[in-house]
Amino acid sequence: MKQRHHTPEQVIRKLAEGDKLLAQGKSIEEVARHLEISEQTFHRWRNQYGGMKADDAKRLKELERENTRLKKIGADQALDIDMLKELNRGNF
Repeated sequence: MKQRHHTPEQVIRKLAEGDKLLAQGKSIEEVARHLEISEQTFHRWRNQYGGMKADDAKRLKELERENTRLKKIGADQALDIDMLKELNRGNF
């Protein structure tokens, strides 16, 4: 199966469609087939995006990017501190 990358908005739209199909009595297998995703992906998306609106998903992605950026800054600072400690000891 071809690997696809869905935006959070697309995922939320597909989950809403899937919920409607489930309410009509379709099985999860049928819903996943209709959405052209695996059952595992459907469950993962429900765990991650279940109950979210499109704006919430955008904000989540923004926060994840910001968190990654801040972690990188923290790691860089730790390396700078270690380097300065080594220079202070005279170990060039």
